[in-house]
Amino acid sequence: MKIYIIAGEPSGDLLGSRFMKAMKAKTNGNVEFFGVGGDTMEQEGLKSLFDISDLAVMGLTEVIPSIPKILKHIKNTVEDIKKVNPDVVITIDSWSFSSRIHKKLRKLHLNIPQVHYVAPQVWAWKKKRAKTMYKYIDHLLTLFPYEPKYFTPYHLATDFVGHPVIESDVIHADGNAFRKKYNIPEDKRIITILPGSRKNEVSRLLPEFLLAAEDLNAAEKDLYFVIPTVKTVSSMVKEGLKDTKLNILVVDTQEDRYGAFRASEAAIAASGTVALELAICDIPHIIAYKVAPLTGFLAKKFLHIQFVNLSNILLGREIIPELLQERCVRSNIKKYILDLLNKTELYDRQKEGFIKVQKILGKGEQTPSQNACDIVLKIIQNKK
Repeated sequence: MKIYIIAGEPSGDLLGSRFMKAMKAKTNGNVEFFGVGGDTMEQEGLKSLFDISDLAVMGLTEVIPSIPKILKHIKNTVEDIKKVNPDVVITIDSWSFSSRIHKKLRKLHLNIPQVHYVAPQVWAWKKKRAKTMYKYIDHLLTLFPYEPKYFTPYHLATDFVGHPVIESDVIHADGNAFRKKYNIPEDKRIITILPGSRKNEVSRLLPEFLLAAEDLNAAEKDLYFVIPTVKTVSSMVKEGLKDTKLNILVVDTQEDRYGAFRASEAAIAASGTVALELAICDIPHIIAYKVAPLTGFLAKKFLHIQFVNLSNILLGREIIPELLQERCVRSNIKKYILDLLNKTELYDRQKEGFIKVQKILGKGEQTPSQNACDIVLKIIQNKK
C-alpha cells in the first residue's frame, strides 16, 4: 500500500507521524509513505520532498514574498504524486497549501482518493469554503465533534476522529525527571515560554515575552524560565537570547518539551494547539499573539468568533486570557502570569475548565490516529 501524506507545519507533522505509526500497526508494516513532512514524520520513515519550514509562514504580508517558492513546491508535489501513483493522498491542515494540491489533482483525473485531515475553521471565517470543498476532496477528517455539521450538508463525507492532543506524550511526561536532567533546583518555579513554531511568530513574540520574563523575574526571585523550541526556529530563538541576562534554558526535543510542561507552574504561549496541550496536562497559562498590522486588521474584519483559544471556544467562555495584538505587551503578560502564580480566581477558573475540556476531547476505545487509519483503509478498500 502506498500513502502520499502532506503536512505543512510542525503541528501537522506531529499529527502525520502519529497517523503513520498507527497505520503501520494496522497493516503489519505493509505500507509505504511518500510526501512532505518534518522531523517526526521522517522518524516514522518519510523522506520529505522538501523542507516544510518553507511553508511555515502566516499572514498576508509574510506570505507574499514566499509565493514563488510555494508555487514551485505545489507544482513539484503534484508531479511527484503522479510519479508515485499512491492508493490515497492525505493532506494535513494548512488548507491554503493543501487545497491547491487537491485542485490540481482533480483536474488530472488520476482516480486517487483525496482526503484532508483537520477541517478548515469555517465556523470562524470563510464559511462559504464549506460549500465548495466537496469539489476538491473525497473525505474530510475532523478533530472536534461540532465540525462535521458544517460540511455534510454540502455533499462532503466527513468524520470526527478525535483530537490528537489526547494521545500526546505530554500526558505521560515526567516533570521531576526533567528537573533532575537539567539540575533545576526544587525551590525554583518554572515558567515555560512558547513563542511559536514559525519564524515570523518568533520575531514578533519572543522579544515581548522576554521583556515580560524580565519583569516577572524582578517581581518573583524564585523563577526559572524554559523555552522549548522546534527545528524550524531553533537557531532564531537562540540568537534572540544572546543579550538576555535571564536564567533561561532552551530545549529542542519533544521529550524535553513535554517534560518542561509537566514541571511548569505556568506558561506563556503563542496561540494554537500548544495551548490545548497545556490544558490537557493542567498547566495554567495565557496566550499572547500578534501579527502584522494589516493581517490583524483583516482578521478583525473577517473573523466571526468570540475567542481564538481552543479551550475558550470549546467551553464558550474565557478561562484563558487572550492577549492579542495591542494587548500583547509585557505589562499584561506579567499581570496574568502573577495571577496564576498567586493562585487567584483566574487559576481556579482554569483548573476547573481544564477538566471539562478534557472530557470534551475524552478518549474512546481507539486513539484519534487509529480512528483516522480505519477510515482511510475503508476509503482505499472501496476504491478497489
